[in-house]
Amino acid sequence: MCETKDTKSAMLKGARLRCPQCGEGKLFDSYLKVTASCDACGLDLTPQRADDGPAYIVILLVCHIVGFAMHLMYKSFLDDPLMLALILGGAALALSLALLPPVKGMVVAIQWAKGMHGFDARAG
Repeated sequence: MCETKDTKSAMLKGARLRCPQCGEGKLFDSYLKVTASCDACGLDLTPQRADDGPAYIVILLVCHIVGFAMHLMYKSFLDDPLMLALILGGAALALSLALLPPVKGMVVAIQWAKGMHGFDARAG
């Protein structure tokens, strides 16, 4: 019988940059390099195929946030558009770099929970 995995719980663990199975081991060896296996429970993480998905999600989120902020800040920086561009560009860069690891962790966790790309849905 196939055991169902809690996708929401796995996503929360992935957002905390932890193993989607046990929540204890580190998910990344470095900034965005997924570790080969969990050091706590031994889950093989090599089947993950996050590829460009997390980057697209982060771009979608950041562009909406910065676009909304631009509308709010436009009147304040009417005489200095370069300063507005620098502030929003810096904010977009910082927000993108901060969001990328948790979003990638969630994508890997979803793949694990759904048994995608070689993660065995019955193992667990």
